[in-house]
Amino acid sequence: MGENRKITVVFADAKLKKAYEELKEGKGAELNLIEFLDRAFDDLKKDPSTGIKIPKKQWPKDYLKKYQIDNLWKYDLPNGWRLIYTLKANQVMIVTVVLEWFTHKEYERRFKY
Repeated sequence: MGENRKITVVFADAKLKKAYEELKEGKGAELNLIEFLDRAFDDLKKDPSTGIKIPKKQWPKDYLKKYQIDNLWKYDLPNGWRLIYTLKANQVMIVTVVLEWFTHKEYERRFKY
C-alpha cells in the first residue's frame, strides 16, 4: 500500500498522545502495553493496511461525528488489547491516525458485540 509515499503514525488528539506518554511512566502491565503499541506503530509505518478493516456498518457513530472517518481499522495487540485507527492518504503520504486502544472487553462494548 505504501509504494513510495511517506508513512507516519499520529494520535487523533492531544489527550490520546498524553495517555500514551503517561504509559511510559507506568509499571508492569502499562510498560507491556507501551511495548505492544510501539510494535504496532512500527508495523503500521511499514504497512498501514496491516490491520483488519472494520465494516462500515459496525463503526461507532461517535467516531463518525468526532473524526469524520471514511475507513476504520483494528490492529490486534497481545493480551486481548485492540488498537483502532483510520488512514488518511494523498499522493505524497499516508497518515495512520490512532483513535484509541482498549481491552477486548472495552472493544466489544464500543462496537456492540
